[in-house]
Amino acid sequence: MNFLFPVAYAQTAQGEPNVMSTLLLFGGMFLLMYLLIIRPQSKRAKEHKALVTSITKGDEVLTSGGVLGRVTRVSDDYLAIEVSDGVELKVQKVAIATALPKGTLAKI
Repeated sequence: MNFLFPVAYAQTAQGEPNVMSTLLLFGGMFLLMYLLIIRPQSKRAKEHKALVTSITKGDEVLTSGGVLGRVTRVSDDYLAIEVSDGVELKVQKVAIATALPKGTLAKI
């Protein structure tokens, strides 16, 4: 009956994996995750925080929702953005995606 169903024999152990190689594997994976994910994200967060703190009255900004406007008032957590003549929107500072060069709104 062995010719129809091959018999699986237990193999002897070749040796246990070295603890040092296991630590190197996990350390390498953590280093890779740090370099590819954690470090770039923290760099982007630091740049965005610097952008948000540098916004002053008169700057032209783009929000993360796609609204373009000129900053008219700045408080601790909020900005008032003039999107049209006499129309102001209040947005959180963290919603600012980028600061535009002066004169961008006039060109649009």
